[in-house]
Amino acid sequence: MSSLSDQLFQEILLACQRVYTVSDVTPLEIMAAPEIPFQLFLKREDLGPIKAYKWRGAYNRMALLSEQERARGVVTASAGNHAQGVALAARRLGINARIFMPRPTPRVKRDAVRRFGGEYVEIVLHGDSYDAASEAAFTDARVGGRAFVHPYDDLCVMGGQGTLAVEIARAAKIPFDAAVLQIGGGGMAAGVACWLKRQYPGIRIFGVEGEDQACMGAAHAAGSPVLLEQVDIFCDGTAVKKAGSLTFQLCEELVDEYVTVSNNEVCHAMQSIWDANRIVTETSGALGVAGALKLGQALRGQNVLSIISGANIDFGMLGYISRNTNIGGVSRRHLRVRIAETPGSLLRLLETVFEGCDIVEFQYGKTHPGEAQFIIGVATDDAAMSALHRKLTENEIPWEDVTGQDDVRFRVIRYEDALLANPVFLSLDFYERPGALHDFLKEHVAAHGNICYFNYTYTGERIGRALLGIEFADQLTRTRFIETLPVRGVGFRHCRLVTGPAETRLHRPCCGESTAVAASL
Repeated sequence: MSSLSDQLFQEILLACQRVYTVSDVTPLEIMAAPEIPFQLFLKREDLGPIKAYKWRGAYNRMALLSEQERARGVVTASAGNHAQGVALAARRLGINARIFMPRPTPRVKRDAVRRFGGEYVEIVLHGDSYDAASEAAFTDARVGGRAFVHPYDDLCVMGGQGTLAVEIARAAKIPFDAAVLQIGGGGMAAGVACWLKRQYPGIRIFGVEGEDQACMGAAHAAGSPVLLEQVDIFCDGTAVKKAGSLTFQLCEELVDEYVTVSNNEVCHAMQSIWDANRIVTETSGALGVAGALKLGQALRGQNVLSIISGANIDFGMLGYISRNTNIGGVSRRHLRVRIAETPGSLLRLLETVFEGCDIVEFQYGKTHPGEAQFIIGVATDDAAMSALHRKLTENEIPWEDVTGQDDVRFRVIRYEDALLANPVFLSLDFYERPGALHDFLKEHVAAHGNICYFNYTYTGERIGRALLGIEFADQLTRTRFIETLPVRGVGFRHCRLVTGPAETRLHRPCCGESTAVAASL
């Protein structure tokens, strides 16, 4: 190995004497998913003192500061987890730390920094990316004479991160054939790979990056670190525009192959980890597993290592993640289907073409007197989707795949108020089981009126919630429908009229324009 990796190996050995004053080892466990064609081991860094591995490098680096450096304090930049590590070390070591964080940093991470650092930390929100925050932090450190604690491009920081690999080698009962490691700036991958390569000489190291933040892969292709013009921040903990100089050199030596994964593949990995081991990770924390799942058959029969690098996720992201996962080849697709705007046409469509489909979303508002354009979301695999396409074509029903289109993604549901005849809006809570919503429509709606508005999305609850608009031929039919509508019944828990101000908002457009309702029920 090179002299640089020799230095890093020594730093890891020395770091082992410091980091365990802060925390005990984190566990190593098997990901219990029978569909995976290899044995996947997870290093549970989400169980560390800051729910991520970054404390290791931060504490190791700050413990090495001289008395004069400690007195002046430190500066750093971080999207979240490194900041928490610096905050923890600052409080433990009695060092003042100024921490620059990008403005979009999740609140859960900012609050954690304050909690871990207390009076020893000052947070400065700057810029919209890690790189902008980092540039400001470098300037502040230079002007103020403070030590800069780099989140990855520092041998002492990498040495601290490498201690998790020491724990892996001690805990493992078997040799590893492969390690699939997430890469942001490359510090954790370099430290872990350095130790594992010496413990398991035949091991293959795979570096995993998000598709639109692959700075190390770009550096590898160019032969030196390059600045990415833009990076995606869905995986905010690995959103780095430029690989470090030291980490690039080490990864060139230690990483055998690079893998990129999409955001949806990360969502898939997060749900797979939850389903198998009941672990909630942050997005970057699941990158390694996403890479392992993507490699799939290439790792068949091997002992594979990945790292759950963090669990500091903003709770609000979980809804988006659940909608964009792809488990077992099943994904959510949206079709725009055109049928005649006549009573019962939707029900006939559901009973024929879409029979047996796992429908997870409806978006519809009446915009044409003779044609209805329903957006129907289905959770299905490629084979079932192809069969659905064939059935639509065979029944001469015009359709198009509108998955990802902005109006679908943001749930903008338009309707023309002037086209609605004697409408009623219903809020319906029904039991999330096959046929429950269909039965309500058939028994209580089809014989009386016509669907003119439909807003429903599957949320994972046992109760589904839909907002329905129903129009009637005349006021007498409308009145009878309202008078005989049951509050609850077989298949549904509660049904009520949307009345008063709520109905006015739904059914009174401004200035004669089309009304747009963007609701997530």
